[in-house]
Amino acid sequence: MSAATTPLLAIRGLRAAYGKIEALKGIDLDIQAGEIVALIGANGAGKSTLMMTIFGRPRARAGEILFDGQNISSMPTHEVARLRIAQSPEGRRIFPRMTVRENLQMGADATPGSKAERAVSLERVLNLFPRLQERMEQRGGTLSGGEQQMLAIGRALMSRPRLLLLDEPSLGLAPLITRQIFSAIRTLNCEDRLTVLIVEQNANHALRLAHRGYVMVNGLITMSGDGMELLQRPEIRAAYLEGGRHA
Repeated sequence: MSAATTPLLAIRGLRAAYGKIEALKGIDLDIQAGEIVALIGANGAGKSTLMMTIFGRPRARAGEILFDGQNISSMPTHEVARLRIAQSPEGRRIFPRMTVRENLQMGADATPGSKAERAVSLERVLNLFPRLQERMEQRGGTLSGGEQQMLAIGRALMSRPRLLLLDEPSLGLAPLITRQIFSAIRTLNCEDRLTVLIVEQNANHALRLAHRGYVMVNGLITMSGDGMELLQRPEIRAAYLEGGRHA
């Protein structure tokens, strides 16, 4: 495989478990630099576990996670972050007693960077999410759900990631806020060429946004393809669209 086609993230035969319960049963997945890839599946399929395993929690039991050709499957979480992989986790997990400014600073501290680089990152985040500019000295726990999601993504962006992992970014949000979040993701990809892996309950939004998608069922990848192609498949529509939001 030539360097031009080597995936930025390549997952091969990945297995992970919680105790005796195997959550990932041999996952293969590729993401090329500059792509948005969506991962959909029912609750409990293993999507969030895959995100967390990339970060070393839980540790992979078998297989490989290759980032830019380097095997990171045994790296501790802080070393994975230093490679400029960032995550906006399910449930946001901001620091509620810290201000918006302090939360963003925590994101910047995840990777080395000059004062000038951090200033550029902060400007980018505030341009994407102007609401955060208005809330800089407000505690994170007092923000609305949509504002907290913007903060969680903004905190991840402060580390200047090469790969951004987004876990359920629209969960519990009003449609207007969801559109703003997805618009920001599209802008980051189109203007900054940011590579994104998104786990999303709203399959319609996710597959329309993504270049490619994967479907996960019971810890296995069962289907993959172009985002719009998957969106048109009858089995996808029946499972994740017509029956409600289950992805």
